[in-house]
Amino acid sequence: MVALLIIIGILLFGFVIFFHELGHFLLAKAAKIRVNEFSIGMGPKLWGFQKRETLYTLRLLPIGGFCAMEGEDEDSDDPSAFGSKPVWRRILVVVAGGVFNVVLGLVLMGVTLIPQEVFATTQISKFAENSALEAAGAQPGDKIVSIDGYAVYTDRDMSFAMALADPAAVSFTVERNGQDIALGPFSMAYQEVEGRKVVSPDFYVQPEARTFLGVAKRSFTYTVSMTRMALESLKGILSGRFGLNEIAGPVGTVQAISQAAEVGLSQSFSQAVANILQMIIMITVNLGVVNLLPLPALDGGRLLFLIWEGITRRPVPQKYEGYVHAAGFVLLLGLMAVITFNDIVRIFTG
Repeated sequence: MVALLIIIGILLFGFVIFFHELGHFLLAKAAKIRVNEFSIGMGPKLWGFQKRETLYTLRLLPIGGFCAMEGEDEDSDDPSAFGSKPVWRRILVVVAGGVFNVVLGLVLMGVTLIPQEVFATTQISKFAENSALEAAGAQPGDKIVSIDGYAVYTDRDMSFAMALADPAAVSFTVERNGQDIALGPFSMAYQEVEGRKVVSPDFYVQPEARTFLGVAKRSFTYTVSMTRMALESLKGILSGRFGLNEIAGPVGTVQAISQAAEVGLSQSFSQAVANILQMIIMITVNLGVVNLLPLPALDGGRLLFLIWEGITRRPVPQKYEGYVHAAGFVLLLGLMAVITFNDIVRIFTG
């Protein structure tokens, strides 16, 4: 059963990549840009077919994909080349992949929320016995608005903020009668999770009944929350707060999907599927956000060059932009190799 769920997870992961490249593909077609190849996967070609101007392929390594457009990385006199189109059209094509990923996360989020009978809020309903938060001055009815400076808009923001908080010195800000009240810092009980101390909540929140509008609203706010989590996690990686062992590549992602499946199976098959969907939502939102960062070889890097062209009315020479993206791609592959190696070591060493 777990093996079946892992296969489902891998297929869904492939679908996330497909959906990203589909965004580029559809916007390129709408802009009348020639697409030479549409590929899922990288490396040696396993299978493919030609339809009109485009070669559709499936490649060996499930670590990405691409939508190769005419004149995207080289000069071309073809009137349907990428570089021959107005800057605003090219910008739409470049950002489409990331936007499609976030939209996919939004839709899948709605799918996972529909079966739920009630939702959690950020309003405190009661406290556990000997609650540190209550001792710090919180009261039933208070609405949590931030934890350690991280703004809380949803219960998922609240969970994420507590996962990052230092149990020895946690600060809460709550809203009471229209006023913000700062509480702390104070110490809270914690649990050891993979060598890290994670705050154990010592309070309960008010439930909210499911409604159609509630599902629609939460689909949006939860997707925004995941986008913020992706950016905060990246900030943590760059600042050194998170080590290499806390970063997962394709191998680690499959392992995480299998772990989520196993935990879900201890309850029911439907819960296992729901857990996998939550992982896929996290992956697709992260992929969308990271790809739009202004880094070479990523969509955000190309976007930066296009914005420069739009402002100055002069494009950066194709060969120089190509050098930047090629260097970025080599560095990206190197980073992927290091992360994948670390994933494999982590699996075998526990």
